[in-house]
Amino acid sequence: MRLLVVEDDPKLARVIARGLREEAYAVDVCGNGRDAIVQAVVNSYDAIILDVMLPGADGITVCRELRARGLRTPVLMLTARDAIADRIAGLDIGADDYLTKPFDFGELLARLRALLRRPESLQPIQRRIGDLEIDVQAHAVTRAGVPLALTAKEYALLDLLARHAGQVVSRADIVAHVWDDNHDPFTNAVEVYVNRLRGKIDRAPWTPLIHTRRGAGYMLSETAPA
Repeated sequence: MRLLVVEDDPKLARVIARGLREEAYAVDVCGNGRDAIVQAVVNSYDAIILDVMLPGADGITVCRELRARGLRTPVLMLTARDAIADRIAGLDIGADDYLTKPFDFGELLARLRALLRRPESLQPIQRRIGDLEIDVQAHAVTRAGVPLALTAKEYALLDLLARHAGQVVSRADIVAHVWDDNHDPFTNAVEVYVNRLRGKIDRAPWTPLIHTRRGAGYMLSETAPA
């Protein structure tokens, strides 16, 4: 999943981004409210972590602008303010949750996971495709009961395919949700990671679950596409 972190404190932004990347999220960082609006409109994010006190435009303004443009991306607001009125203001203009600084990173992760389970149909905390099981909270993967060791990027790719199991996921969608702005679109990183993932979850004697639809993308399914 791809996240946008909007925080003008460079040190805090680095800490949050590093922690999220260690949890297999792709992360873009922005320190200015106006730039954040542009990035959120141009890119496809699964969630936005948004500080209230920002240069250019504060977090309340940013969130209000994104909602006015029709973006329904979940927004978790961060603020040093602890007044009830500030929390009410943030929630009233469309924020989905509120976290007061200083905060425990574990709580931020828990709130983020809760937001990411909220879309139109609630996402389960465990996913199963055939004998492949994914524990979303623990980021643990097993096949036929055998634990599989995946890198953060491999897990992010598998999680995306699993969320759309039975559907073809295009290369563009994979890049948009698994990689951040530092990704070079002219590399074959997607193909490399798909092959690495296949080497772990589709190794013999298991039946292949990752299928290629030539010219369209990849599908995670018990049965190969027609």
